[in-house]
Amino acid sequence: MTLLAHLLTRIDLLLYFTTCIALFIYWITGSKKSKGKMPPGPRPLPLIGNLNLVDLKKPYESLMELSEKYGEIFTIHFGPKKMVVIAGYSAVKDALVNQADDFGERADMPIFKLLFKEKGIVFSNGEPWKAIRRFALSTLRDFGMGKKTVEAKIQDELLPLIENFKLHNGKPFDTNIIMNSAVSNVICSIIFGKRFEYDDPVFKKLVGIIGENAKLLGTPKLMMFNFFPYISTLLGIHKKAMQNINDLSEFILKRFKYQKQEFDTNDISGYIDAYIMKQESGKPEKYFDDENLVYSVLDLFAAGTETTATTLRWGMLLMMKYPEIQKKVQEEIRTHIKQGQMPTVDDRRNMPYTEAVIHEIQRFANIVPLNVSHRTPSDVYFRGYCIPKGTEVIPFLTSVLYDKTQWKTPYEFNPNHFLDANGKFVKRDAFMPFSAGRRACVGESLARMELFLFFTGLLQTLTFCPPPGVFKEDISLKPGIGFTLVPLPHLVCAKLNY
Repeated sequence: MTLLAHLLTRIDLLLYFTTCIALFIYWITGSKKSKGKMPPGPRPLPLIGNLNLVDLKKPYESLMELSEKYGEIFTIHFGPKKMVVIAGYSAVKDALVNQADDFGERADMPIFKLLFKEKGIVFSNGEPWKAIRRFALSTLRDFGMGKKTVEAKIQDELLPLIENFKLHNGKPFDTNIIMNSAVSNVICSIIFGKRFEYDDPVFKKLVGIIGENAKLLGTPKLMMFNFFPYISTLLGIHKKAMQNINDLSEFILKRFKYQKQEFDTNDISGYIDAYIMKQESGKPEKYFDDENLVYSVLDLFAAGTETTATTLRWGMLLMMKYPEIQKKVQEEIRTHIKQGQMPTVDDRRNMPYTEAVIHEIQRFANIVPLNVSHRTPSDVYFRGYCIPKGTEVIPFLTSVLYDKTQWKTPYEFNPNHFLDANGKFVKRDAFMPFSAGRRACVGESLARMELFLFFTGLLQTLTFCPPPGVFKEDISLKPGIGFTLVPLPHLVCAKLNY
């Protein structure tokens, strides 16, 4: 009995001192953040925080519900990790555009830090990020981004894509790999100075890896890695994503070494050649090492493939779901583009309905629902609250693209969101699929051009409809799980218009 009492006393003392230490840490950290009030939010539970309130398979839906309750800015705890969510068009624009410097850093997300080593364009910060992003933008422009030269590359890729679709003779097929391959070839021609054949086994593997990682990085397991990195590392749940990145990096590095060997200053064919020229210039900047080349190419390759191809796949699915909208687009195409003539970027200004449909596909599909998290470089005062230095911030794109104050029918596919009473195309400030501000997508102008030319070119030649026995009412518009929201697996029938 004496021994039991002694043990209980020891346990009581241990609990007492543990509590004192915890309270002391809380007091110290709390005093550092007492310059202002944190945004409101649900009370966190020990260890799990607010994970009991979030469906990690569809976190964007849970955050939309929480924004209804707590407003345009709220605090949420993912496990022990405290984050701030900024919701709605007005608040997100205010943060990313009007207070761009206050929200300009990329967040410290363990899984992305592990995979990308804070290199490249998307996941770096400070001077290295500025230097690499500036170089990427100027190089992409030099190789035609937003110009006629890239328009020709897209048109050239459209032809084999249509031929591939024709090979199925109107029978059901999966558009996933072929659509990703066609879009990827456009960015490949800019990065590597060449395109790849669709049946090239190495190219097929690379495109498949990009799609697989986009899915993996949005799974609950890898999201949990960001909240509990030490436990997750021990469990090895990051290994497949890491292997995929290593495979992509190995291909890029091999290509880089080959192009360095064959380098000719009079024949600069793409981004890699331009990077080599930068390295070999008289005064190369210190950030232009081989690692930054690999990770900046990874960023361009992945972003230039996945989001645009996924948007186009949503477009085909939505045309099957809404054949009357597809028919109106095709009527406009026939009116403004002669048969046998390929669509051009200049056609956009004469095709308001098609433009509206493409914009609505992007809005409705909501490809990157959570955006890529930002971080506050110092204590930030925003809309009456203080967000402490180093806080991860989610500028919540779903809440912008589905903002009830900005869109008449936010949860419905409705091209009229981008048309006025006279049927003219109307730009909408709340249209932010590429994010906004300093961290907006580098390839936005390229993506916009690709979406118009691919979508218009496909519908000019083909009509998309469900497989036999599948009715349009049966077509699901629910997305799959992933960092980017892809359509659920489905088959497409592509029938010739003539």
